[in-house]
Amino acid sequence: MVKGINLSYDGVVVVEVVVVAVVVVVAIVVVILVVVVVVVVVLVVVVVIVVVILVLVVVIVAVVVVVVVVVVVVVIVVIVVVVIVVVTVVAVVEKEEEVI
Repeated sequence: MVKGINLSYDGVVVVEVVVVAVVVVVAIVVVILVVVVVVVVVLVVVVVIVVVILVLVVVIVAVVVVVVVVVVVVVIVVIVVVVIVVVTVVAVVEKEEEVI
């Protein structure tokens, strides 16, 4: 038999105190577990948000790098083409002047 605290003068064991104590302990444990679960969920959400932000930053940086590289390559190609055209035109003009 479950014995509790004897609060009476006639020797009768008061089981209700034990039941109340058990209920209070269970309630405290449940509250602690709920708080722990909420904290863990919040931490997981924060970690997921941070990871998503980092991935977005990496993707944005990669896109910017690719765009910069493409622009630099296009500028270099345009400069080379312009130089080739200018040199060719100058050479053709000089040959025509020699013929004349």
